Amino acid sequence: MLKKEFKEKDVERMRNLIKGKSGERTVSGVGFAKKTEFHEEGDVWIEDGRQWTIKDGIKQNVTKLDAAKKAHKLPMFCPTCNHLMYEHRDKKLFQIHGKCLNCVVDMEAELHKAGLWEEYEKNITNSDIEGLIEMYKNWMFEQITEENNSFITEKGDKEKWVGKVDKNRAMQAMEEGIKYLQSLKK
Repeated sequence: MLKKEFKEKDVERMRNLIKGKSGERTVSGVGFAKKTEFHEEGDVWIEDGRQWTIKDGIKQNVTKLDAAKKAHKLPMFCPTCNHLMYEHRDKKLFQIHGKCLNCVVDMEAELHKAGLWEEYEKNITNSDIEGLIEMYKNWMFEQITEENNSFITEKGDKEKWVGKVDKNRAMQAMEEGIKYLQSLKK
């Protein structure tokens, strides 16, 4: 007397063994196939939480740094004069003016002829100082708002420090620094 009841797949397996078909399947598999999507050049889509696009026939991940990469990349030809651009001499000027060295020299020569050179030089200097002031403000606010209640020593011990930044004095020093930088403007 059998204590176990045979299922349909067990019976099918025994039949296959008796017939000499030991590798045959006894159960049909059930599953699903992922829907295949086809994308064309320039399409942008989100897959698995990432943004993708197709450029030059290649699937590429779109990242936050793509704009920075594009701004930093030097084109092969100058957009103004269509002459070949050289990395060692044109890169910095292209990032500032969007032109090669020859085009910048021509532009500055035209400014000299027109009598606008002093104004142009003044604008460049003032914009550099404005950028410096903005960086200084950001750094000072970062230092003022930083919480530094403890310090980890080289041994790995945690030390509690008492005393904080005097915010009024720091703000006053920041304003004095900004006044000095403003005085450098032309």
